[in-house]
Amino acid sequence: MKITPRVFSGMQPTGSLHLGNYLGAMVNWIKMQETHECIYCVVDLHAITVWQDPAELRNAIRQVTAAYIAAGLDPKKSILFNQSQVSAHAELAWVFNCVSRLGWLNRMTQFKEKAGKDREQASVGLYAYPNLMAADILAYRATHVPVGEDQKQHLELARDIAQKFNNDFSASIIAEGFADGIFFPQPEPVITGAATRVMSLRDGSKKMSKSDPSDLSRINMTDDADTIAKKIQKAKTDPEPLPSEEGGFSGRPEAENLIGIYATLVDKPVDAVLAEFGGQQFSAFKKVLADALVAKIEPIANEIKRLTGDPAEIDRILADGSSRAREIATPIMGKVKDIVGFIRS
Repeated sequence: MKITPRVFSGMQPTGSLHLGNYLGAMVNWIKMQETHECIYCVVDLHAITVWQDPAELRNAIRQVTAAYIAAGLDPKKSILFNQSQVSAHAELAWVFNCVSRLGWLNRMTQFKEKAGKDREQASVGLYAYPNLMAADILAYRATHVPVGEDQKQHLELARDIAQKFNNDFSASIIAEGFADGIFFPQPEPVITGAATRVMSLRDGSKKMSKSDPSDLSRINMTDDADTIAKKIQKAKTDPEPLPSEEGGFSGRPEAENLIGIYATLVDKPVDAVLAEFGGQQFSAFKKVLADALVAKIEPIANEIKRLTGDPAEIDRILADGSSRAREIATPIMGKVKDIVGFIRS
């Protein structure tokens, strides 16, 4: 079972897809499907680490799938599916629960941030989330994972789990025909682009987020032109003109964020954007930025609306993707069972 270069990534079906998701992840996903074998997943198992209304969850799964496709993911070029339809994710997560160490999970900063003061009331699923993320990746023996900066620690844990599994079961792995004793690869992070971490429009020190109570903090991929213009007009800035070079962003996170967004939208280096707009006031730049956002988002929003009008077609696409994903994951999970020592029919 040769390790094939393969990309895996996923996104939760919670809240509206926003500009941070699009520029920070999906732009890169769309590019990679032209050069790699890509598997993209709606991670609904991760979503239920906090309680979800069942009807709303079903709608959210379809909504984010529609957004994936509208943004440019081609379900014929890539495998697009929802996680709960492929049992290998949950099965491998349990094996990894038994490989991973408590000390490793205790160091995961995202659990501490999400659980906050109510840590004792958090679900076990939220705590063990990183083990499931490792299973998502390694159920396909993926070699590359497009991730945001906030997920790098989880990917490092996936690498640790892969290495420990290979070490713990090295004799069995060799006995199963892997002469080098390596079954799981060490997945590599893929982090590229000027806006891999898009920040809030209201606070440049915080990541743009679905969970922010202020809708003005983010650009949703379903926003219309007037809403986009309003949000950019109200976006927090400072009284100084735009800097003329990248070193001029010191202490100016909002300026850096808006410039990074525009640079990614128009596919130009940040220094080229600063050469064009440096020294100007934000009022003029915001109009240009709003126009660029409308040009990019309006067609996507229209396509999301069209796709969500046909939920049966979205379900068909997910079912097809799940079938193709199982073709890859099922034999890998079978080999894991053999390596661990399970008896299977």
